[in-house]
Amino acid sequence: MISRIDLRGDALPEGAALRDLLPRAEFDVEAALEKVRPICEDVRHRGTAALIDYAERFDGVVLERIRVPAAAIDAALTALGPDVRAALEESIRRARIVHRAQRRTDHTTQVVPGGTVTEKWVPVERVGLYAPGGRSVYPSSVIMNVVPAQEAGVGSIALASPPQKEHGGLPHPTILAACALLGVDEVYAAGGAQAVAMFAYGTDECAPANMVTGPGNIWVAAAKRYFTGRIGIDTEAGPTEIAVLADATADPAHVAADLISQAEHDPLAAAVLVTDSAELADAVERELKPQVAAARHADERIVPALGGRQSAIVLVDGVEEGLRVVDAYGAEHLEIQTADAAAVAGRVRNAGAIFVGPWSPVSLGDYAAGSNHVLPTGGCACHSSGLSVQSFLRGIHVVDYTRDALAEVTHHVVTLAEAEDLPAHGAALKARFGWEVPGK
Repeated sequence: MISRIDLRGDALPEGAALRDLLPRAEFDVEAALEKVRPICEDVRHRGTAALIDYAERFDGVVLERIRVPAAAIDAALTALGPDVRAALEESIRRARIVHRAQRRTDHTTQVVPGGTVTEKWVPVERVGLYAPGGRSVYPSSVIMNVVPAQEAGVGSIALASPPQKEHGGLPHPTILAACALLGVDEVYAAGGAQAVAMFAYGTDECAPANMVTGPGNIWVAAAKRYFTGRIGIDTEAGPTEIAVLADATADPAHVAADLISQAEHDPLAAAVLVTDSAELADAVERELKPQVAAARHADERIVPALGGRQSAIVLVDGVEEGLRVVDAYGAEHLEIQTADAAAVAGRVRNAGAIFVGPWSPVSLGDYAAGSNHVLPTGGCACHSSGLSVQSFLRGIHVVDYTRDALAEVTHHVVTLAEAEDLPAHGAALKARFGWEVPGK
């Protein structure tokens, strides 16, 4: 059901050589880019008419407009089951606690007497948020995108989610209900690359956004790449990943359940166990069989995900080597199920989010830990972070120098400007002092 990679015995290679030994899903955004290009440009030129055409072509629905009526959003909340509503409200409450603590304050540094630099934090003006709507419905992704944007102070928030044939061409009602709970009333029935293009270019119904965030399929990722430079993006999200670093102290039933929990997302989802215990590896494989057999999405998602090239059990000589492997892998979600898990977790350098010990499974983070589940995939955790309040803020330096403070440093500026063969830079300062360099 799941392959093994044995890295015991020999010294582990460094850097890229180690990464090349580890499982990874194929996710060719560059190839998809050429296919989304004409879709994006069609939306640019035809706007809403193009979006309506793509809704019929890709989603099988005939729409008259893309924006979801306010009455439909209100009705979705009214019809929401009380248990689901309570769970969503608790998820929102916990996410607000964590993300509110991420707010940044302006800070002024006095560099010299009379010379200050202030770092000022300003939210982007308008964001377009994407909530997937393919194999599953993701109201949790609505929360994970909207809450940090709101806590950052973004003034204009719009959300897009694919139209659903079984729901009359509207996004899934639980998506709409989550929007209502969060106070988001600008919602569009649009999916895929065309939704990203709508936010990037704007249409007669939708004003252009400064930034687009949210997970999606390869077409969404390709559209984000296409518009990078025109709009800000969070990340080119690929298939979901879980890596578990475990030793003999881990419960194999827990480990198997956690691997399955991410495998049920998609046939390309990655499930990786890194362990120094062959006995644990054997026990996890035994646990997988009955748990997968009992799972709802076994045949179409879980079995192909666990059996794909992106999933494996990786055997290592010890936890120390396991740390090197998981750092090289840079998982979206990394569980640490070892003795002294907190200390081991403290040594991890590359992960989108780290889940410590047997009582902090990835599923908790997906819904109700308070953390954000929009995280870097495909090894991007070695250089990128998950979505947060900071994602929606821009740091602006405000420079304020007096005449005397400028005079004191002018000779250095002039010297460096001339060293770079940019004498007009120095002249901009000389002009303020009668074309003389103060102090010389």
